[in-house]
Formats: sequence, structure tokens, C-alpha cells
Amino acid sequence: MHRELAAELVGIRRRYNHPDGSFMVDALRGIDLAIPSGQYIAIMGASGSGKSTLMNILGCLDRPTAGSYKLDGVDVATIDDERLSHIRGRRIGFVFQAFNLISELTVLENVEVPLLYQGVPRRERRQRALEKIEIVGLTDRIRHRPSELSGGQQQRTAIARALVSNPAVLMADEPTGNLDSATGVAILDVIDALHAQGLTVVLVTHDERVSERSQRIIRLSDGLLVVDQLGGRTQLAASA
Repeated sequence: MHRELAAELVGIRRRYNHPDGSFMVDALRGIDLAIPSGQYIAIMGASGSGKSTLMNILGCLDRPTAGSYKLDGVDVATIDDERLSHIRGRRIGFVFQAFNLISELTVLENVEVPLLYQGVPRRERRQRALEKIEIVGLTDRIRHRPSELSGGQQQRTAIARALVSNPAVLMADEPTGNLDSATGVAILDVIDALHAQGLTVVLVTHDERVSERSQRIIRLSDGLLVVDQLGGRTQLAASA
């Protein structure tokens, strides 16, 4: 039957004020989206389509203007900021195009950072960080700082950091955007392997070659979900 849902959005809208206050911008105009646990989904769309706004809401970095969003069964659209921050830190792992590593810290220390904020004891932090670093193949680089790493190694470090909290969902925003083709393929292979182990993956990309690795492709246009492609079959979404 139906798998448990990692995320469920119903009627999600997001409206922003234009910077000069002259009018309102409807970035999302009623998004319905259910993501089963363990699915690998790619979000695509042109600039201004709403894909970054959707990613920010999925990642609990932004709140919808209207609608319901359940993450791992919890409606996060209406909870207070403290609880939202708590859930975001423990249930979502982020991987960004720019890596966002702390330059003064080693690979090991960078991976430990989320657990430090969570108050995890030092010994447990170290053990969990080392486990995730081994998964991404950087055990021989744990004492290196970001400036001593290649782009691919920096992104592997970022993936290990995203995994260290044992998240329900891994969210990757253009994770190969700053990498050459061969290195990008290697990073996608890591993400593929994580998904094969049961991790839910949500990836934002503009690259068709990247999206082809996913099980499902969502395309946005002008704040609407217009295409939902699963298993090679494309159907126009009801909101189009």
C-alpha cells in the first residue's frame, strides 16, 4: 500500500512584498505535493518559477503564507520558531552549491558542528562524525581544512555534515553546480548510494542529466506545480 510520507504539502502559498513595496509577488500559488519516505525527487523550473522558495519551505528555512506542511508527520507550518529550529536541525540535512564550510575548522570539526549546536557530548559527536566521514570516503582528510581540499572533497564534507544528525530528508540545492563534470558525477554517485540505503532525497537542479538520476521529477512554472513525472511517465499536474 502507500508508504509513509516524509513530507506532505497541501495548498502551499508564499507571497512576498516587492522590495519597494509597490506590489505583492506570489512565489508559490497553491502547491500540493506528497513525498513518500525513501523517494528521490528532483525539483526543476526556470529562474523565478518558485523552486527555491519551495526548497526553502521544504527545508523549514521559510514559512508558507497559507497551507499545511507536514514533515515526518509534524505540521511545521504553524509551530513556534524554537520548535521549528529544533526539528530542522534534527530532521533535515542540507547540501548547498557553495558548500558553506567553516574555513577555520577541519573536516572533522565541520562535520561535528550540527551536533555541537544540539548539545551532543564530545565523544558521541566525534564518533558520529567519523562514521559519516567514512561513508563519504574522506577518512584520510579529517585534519584538513577546506582550503586544502578539492571542490569534490569539500562537497563530500558538506554531505557528511548533512548526514551527521541522521536526518529524515537530505535536501540538496544544485549540489554539483560548482564542480566539474567528473567530480559532479562522483558526488551524485554518493547521493545515489545514500538513497539506495533508504534516505529520502530532495534535489533542486536545472540540469536534466542530474534530474534523470531521480525517481520523480517535479517541474514548477510561475509558482505552480505543472508536471509530475514518475517512472518515465509524464502527466500534467492538476494545478497546471
